Amino acid sequence: MSLFDPEELAAPAPAAPSGPLVRVRLLVAYDGRGFHGFAPNRPVRTVAGVLTEALEKWLGHPVVLTCAGRTDRGVHAWGQVVHFDTSVVDVDCEALRRSLIKMLGPAVVVRSAEVVDSSFDARRTAVGRRYRYTVLNRPVPDPFLAGLAWHVEEPLDVRAMQLACDPLIGEHDFSAFCRRPPVEGASMTRRVRRAEWVELGDGLLRFDIEASAFCHQMVRSLVGTLVAVGRGKKRAGDMAWILRSGDRQLAAQPAPPDGLVLWEVLYP
Repeated sequence: MSLFDPEELAAPAPAAPSGPLVRVRLLVAYDGRGFHGFAPNRPVRTVAGVLTEALEKWLGHPVVLTCAGRTDRGVHAWGQVVHFDTSVVDVDCEALRRSLIKMLGPAVVVRSAEVVDSSFDARRTAVGRRYRYTVLNRPVPDPFLAGLAWHVEEPLDVRAMQLACDPLIGEHDFSAFCRRPPVEGASMTRRVRRAEWVELGDGLLRFDIEASAFCHQMVRSLVGTLVAVGRGKKRAGDMAWILRSGDRQLAAQPAPPDGLVLWEVLYP
């Protein structure tokens, strides 16, 4: 599936940018349900894929996107940050933002666009990221939250889930909660600055977590294990030894992607 008609895609590729380049930063929100994740992955539909197509159509030259963090299939974002370089030195960022919304909205929305210094890098300049995960904890599901929250029918012990967050704070090896990276020997050590559950009322629970960076499936694995604590299948005290063990088999199954949102990327 493609954003544009086959005739448009069959047109000659735009020329590569030449001469002085301008770096543009975009703040992007998206509903991940219709995408196979963020990263380009032809021929499937991805956020980066449709965003790149729209940018190239508007700018008239190929675009390489750099993002703050790749989200998996079905995961959403409110504060994804990307950058790209363009040879359009007098780029009208507001016109670009409005055009991208017309082409991609409401599934993908560019919240802001601005020219930044060439030293800015959406991924490498980031000093932290914040994720949110929503759980709907009541007997009857809500069709208006389907795909945006994990429906857990049985009552959860939120106090136990909050206690289980305490061992996560600080710098740890999160191997027990992450999918093994393809690069042998890659570090799984991350610094978590905040991890807490918030009761929003009417059965809605939100998990907020902030860290220097995240490993693949780290947040979903943490939520899955914390919900297992809330269900009484694990104890709050188990979280510390699961973390120390580094054994992925001791953690619970990852929570579904539905409730996960890349909420904010932090920069100096």
